[in-house]
Amino acid sequence: MKAVGYHVNLPIDNPDSLQDLELPAPTPGERDLLVRVQAISVNPVDTKIRKNSAPPAGQAKVVGWDAVGTVEAIGSRVANFQPGDRVYYAGSITRAGANSELHTVDERIVALAPKSLSDEQAAALPLTTITAYELLFDRLGVAPGGGAGQSLLIVGGSGGVGSILIQLARQLTQLKVIATASRPETQQWCRDLGAHAVIDHSKPLAGELLAAGLGTVDLVACLTQTQQHYAQIIECLKPQGRLGVIDDMQGLDVMQLKSKSISLHWELMFTRAMFETADMHQQGKLLAEVAGLVDAGRIRSTASTRFGSINAANLRKAHALIESGKAHGKVVLAGF
Repeated sequence: MKAVGYHVNLPIDNPDSLQDLELPAPTPGERDLLVRVQAISVNPVDTKIRKNSAPPAGQAKVVGWDAVGTVEAIGSRVANFQPGDRVYYAGSITRAGANSELHTVDERIVALAPKSLSDEQAAALPLTTITAYELLFDRLGVAPGGGAGQSLLIVGGSGGVGSILIQLARQLTQLKVIATASRPETQQWCRDLGAHAVIDHSKPLAGELLAAGLGTVDLVACLTQTQQHYAQIIECLKPQGRLGVIDDMQGLDVMQLKSKSISLHWELMFTRAMFETADMHQQGKLLAEVAGLVDAGRIRSTASTRFGSINAANLRKAHALIESGKAHGKVVLAGF
């Protein structure tokens, strides 16, 4: 089968950083679906793995944790899908990625793809949707339909996770949603997705909130550069507020949270699949819920940039854009 992967960790401007490959087709395990991949999207995790995770000697590593495709075969214990089903999912970081013609994935973290979206549009959603949903409801502890009288500050509102988090918070809670973005086009993107207000994270956050007449907030979802914004976030949060984070940080001083009794919550959407937790099936369930919201016209795809077919040259361009920090929404590719 065709695939895109790498043998050594290289900068993305090196032609060998991602290569077109021919690999054996995978065999589904007893809980697996064998999916013929039709579209993918690219996430920051793809670039981090490509730069830092070396494959075993003599082998290639395939990344990619967002896919839409058609089920070709199922394992002996699969209960909820049949060949021919059109599905979407993010997969598991402990398994091969989906930048390949055929891919295996545990059925518990899969759902039928939204019927109203193209393959590219649907491929933009799974990883960021799971991250945003778990961050909002499981980590920050907002009750579905709740949040009346409370405010949520989303730092990095125009990125992949922020773009879906704005929508989920508006559609499924009563929170006042404040997003951050630093450029006119990304600020407008956040407003179009439903943010009640947008402030500039290139300026001190507390000052921006004050200038907008917003004051302190109850919840913060910091999706990028948490260390850079950390002191300002603490200033912005009300006493007993909650801070949810997804990015990598070294040496974060949690003692700074003590005086306000601020709680810190990590979100990694791969945790359930990585440890095969008892509630692993909740990821498939939430993806099914969001597919219903999409088909009802309440949630829109966050696909914003299309790079053509799935091959090494196009994926190198996609990785380069993600690494530049200038992408908004999601980068998608379709077809081999």
